[in-house]
Amino acid sequence: MNVRGKTILVTGAGRGIGRSLATHFAGKGANLALLDVNADDVNETRARCTQLGVTARSYLADAANEDSVVGALGRVMEDFGALDGLINNAGIVRDGMLIKVKDGQVVGKMSLAQWQAVIDTNLTGVFLCAREAAQHMISRNVRGVIVNVSSISRAGNAGQTNYSAAKAGVAAVAPGFIRTPMVEAMKPEALAKMTSPIPLGRLGEPDEIAHAVGFIFENDLFTGRCVEVDAGLRL
Repeated sequence: MNVRGKTILVTGAGRGIGRSLATHFAGKGANLALLDVNADDVNETRARCTQLGVTARSYLADAANEDSVVGALGRVMEDFGALDGLINNAGIVRDGMLIKVKDGQVVGKMSLAQWQAVIDTNLTGVFLCAREAAQHMISRNVRGVIVNVSSISRAGNAGQTNYSAAKAGVAAVAPGFIRTPMVEAMKPEALAKMTSPIPLGRLGEPDEIAHAVGFIFENDLFTGRCVEVDAGLRL
């Protein structure tokens, strides 16, 4: 697909990888529909996209809520008249050990609320957004592209039973550890521990994930597969 003049919807577009995805495609001439739960963040992304000379609109919506998704996609279609691509990027973490043991005794466990919050956003949210986008594409006879952002954690990661389960349920691009605001907010010792096993010796940058997604959009032969963008890291 030549993305110039096309309309692409990015979920979780307010910051981090989502913002880089938006500006990457804006730089290639695509128009952007930007979905997020944080108004200030997504409006900042919109401003950066419009500075690149394209049309960009922001929509407040919760990917985990059916009515919110249906309403947002309806507004996108009213505003743009078409939808050519969707990038399911929205995601959250609620980390915790499945079972925490100290001195042979169970001292904690992941709560149902921790599990459900992540499954609702990271898995059900992908389903809802993909379903609505596909419906609009088909009804307008658009040969669109849908890309889901997974994670290296889909193979399993300690303290992320919920996140790993959700990310194992979607595939297209699977980032490793990326320098997002959430990661940069970690304590220096935790950040060093995260980085040390990466063969490349550094965190990935959000722009590198955007470049991988761009490849999928622009190469029609690549479909139904997963690109691992993880600097060689294995969990």
